[in-house]
Amino acid sequence: MDNKFTIYNTMSRRKEEFEPLNPPFVGLYVCGPTVYGDAHLGHARPAITFDVLFRYLQYLGYKVRYIRNITDVGHLTNDSDDGEDKIEKKAKLDRLEPMEIVQFYTNRYHKNMEQLNTLSPSIEPHASGHIIEQQELIKKILENGFAYESDGSIYFDVEAYNKKYPYGKLSGRKVEELFANTRQLDGQNEKRNPFDFALWKKASPEHIMRWPSPWSDGFPGWHLECSCMSQKYLGDTFDIHGGGLDLQFPHHECEIAQSTAAYGHEAVRYWMHNNMITINGQKMGKSLGNFITLDQLFSGENDVLEQAYSPMTVRFFILQAHYRSPLDFSNEALQAAEKGHERLMATMEVLERLKPSDKNTVHVDELVEKCFQAMNDDLNTPTLISHLFDGVRMINSVAAGQEHIDAANLDKLKKLYHDLVFTILGLKKENESAGKDHEVLGKVLDMVMSIRTEAKQKKDWATSDKIRDELKAAGVNVKDTKEGYEWSVE
Repeated sequence: MDNKFTIYNTMSRRKEEFEPLNPPFVGLYVCGPTVYGDAHLGHARPAITFDVLFRYLQYLGYKVRYIRNITDVGHLTNDSDDGEDKIEKKAKLDRLEPMEIVQFYTNRYHKNMEQLNTLSPSIEPHASGHIIEQQELIKKILENGFAYESDGSIYFDVEAYNKKYPYGKLSGRKVEELFANTRQLDGQNEKRNPFDFALWKKASPEHIMRWPSPWSDGFPGWHLECSCMSQKYLGDTFDIHGGGLDLQFPHHECEIAQSTAAYGHEAVRYWMHNNMITINGQKMGKSLGNFITLDQLFSGENDVLEQAYSPMTVRFFILQAHYRSPLDFSNEALQAAEKGHERLMATMEVLERLKPSDKNTVHVDELVEKCFQAMNDDLNTPTLISHLFDGVRMINSVAAGQEHIDAANLDKLKKLYHDLVFTILGLKKENESAGKDHEVLGKVLDMVMSIRTEAKQKKDWATSDKIRDELKAAGVNVKDTKEGYEWSVE
């Protein structure tokens, strides 16, 4: 590959040039949702972040196997080793089978992902479909001396592991600090140390989701599923593991320990973490009760929303911040994103209508270089979008006759915007009904502007200016060009 694509590796805490293990094949694993409720804005960020990564790797010519799991068992309340299974708890409240809950919310998640224009992963495995594989992984860890049985449950022995391998490499935490800062909780007395974590939990009599095992009827621990499924489909060493920053500890730290304990080496070469979406400076999440579901965003049915926001507005809002930076929700930011997306889509239409000139006064090659430098610099989408809007000014100048572009550069510019806006960033025009509304408005404007043209030909400047000013007051900006006019909605 000629492109020097760099990504920030959370493990090394620096940007590294991406070099896949077995080019052109790339293995990408991303932690997916626990499906016990509707997807919210916080779920959209990792989905869009790693969708852009998936798209860009494919654009660079790599053959990507993208795995995004569905957690449907073992994720207990408060992300702990004790308490109710989140899905089982929801099933009891709704008087449904747990797998009815899983199917219902998985379907709704897929619908939201389609609305956000994220590509489907290559494989979407469920934790409940890999119980046997998880039990086999537990056996390996037990055989290697890094786990122990306690009353039918199996726990990972962090202290024993830390004597051979450093626990806490990813998050920078030390076992000594964990021991000093972790108190013994009720129900954890079967553990040797409070920071040991469950690989297999013996099910209590009332627990619905349970499977037979050599140790007890029970269920796998939450952390185990990702170690198991990533290595089943990508091998015991693979390229990229992604997820939200909130999963770095303990989830991803435990994954590293499990895989190393079983195979004697780490599984992941590059760790990537997206930062959180916050609301009033606090992480948005179901456990905090401060989340806005994607369906609420798209309909406007939430008290904190001033209006409905389209899926492409939400996607553009997320892409305007670097994936490693925190992103705070506000109506003002989403409204700005809405205008930015509309302006970019309007420019795409202007670009399609441009005609080549015999001469060229614009610097398309320079724009191409800047755009791909941004993408190759750890997916710097906000800088890329800034460059794209520099190009918007170039396109509008050409449309107004202030600049000129020849056929070769026009083809290059059209390809650049199509590739970056649609193929890589995954943006698109809004839904069909919005497109029809846009088309109808365009026809009405053609009629109004024909009246304005007649007024100008008659030198009736008062009528001409009145039409322009009234359109502007209604939120429609009109710009005269040598070919007629261009318009956009504020």
